[in-house]
Amino acid sequence: MPQARYDAVADFYATGWADSCDDPASAALLELAGPVDGLAVLDVACGHGRLTRQLCRRGGRTLGVDISARLVAKARDAERDAPLGARYLVADASRAGAALADAAYDVATCCFGLSDIDDLDGALATVARALRPGGRFVLCVLHPCFPGAGEVSGSWPADGSYHDERWWAAGGALSTLRRQVGANHRTLSTYLNALRRHDLWVDAVAEPEPPAGWVATRAEAARYPVFLVVRCRRR
Repeated sequence: MPQARYDAVADFYATGWADSCDDPASAALLELAGPVDGLAVLDVACGHGRLTRQLCRRGGRTLGVDISARLVAKARDAERDAPLGARYLVADASRAGAALADAAYDVATCCFGLSDIDDLDGALATVARALRPGGRFVLCVLHPCFPGAGEVSGSWPADGSYHDERWWAAGGALSTLRRQVGANHRTLSTYLNALRRHDLWVDAVAEPEPPAGWVATRAEAARYPVFLVVRCRRR
């Protein structure tokens, strides 16, 4: 079951991702999301609540949804220890539509979650159903064109190809997280066509560079797009 994959790495994941959102991809996502003060915000695949809490700090009335009960428990613990008004729901984002009111959210976000969700169409259908017309959806993923750099796994297996769309898990010395939970590689066209299929129309795109320190130890990464951030409007 998908939830078992993420429950098994909850401690590692929560420890490896600090509460701040100043990394290039998260910062670009928040910039494209724009002001959220007083708005209803849905954070899809929220994990331990890192982005959810940042959206609350910016004034959003935010609900985080994640399939992993262990990660949501960590998010609720953080809310209990330092209340910001964040709420959380344990649910599979690709099947969560019935648990969310239709057209109830002004903004939806998904930070590095879509490649972890097996049913892309199901997740986007949930987002489209939950957003009000004109509402914005901002997502970030490891760039589908990123082939990897050094010990950092890329979007697709080192022995595969960009056009080979499938779930895969890293091996050898590559990323511990990708060894344990794997990821779904999808081409850029698959993401863009799926968004449009669900009336989520792209109106802004960013491809932020990785941190300078990251590039310094993986010089070849400077030659490739590493992150993809996309903002859509609900038609």
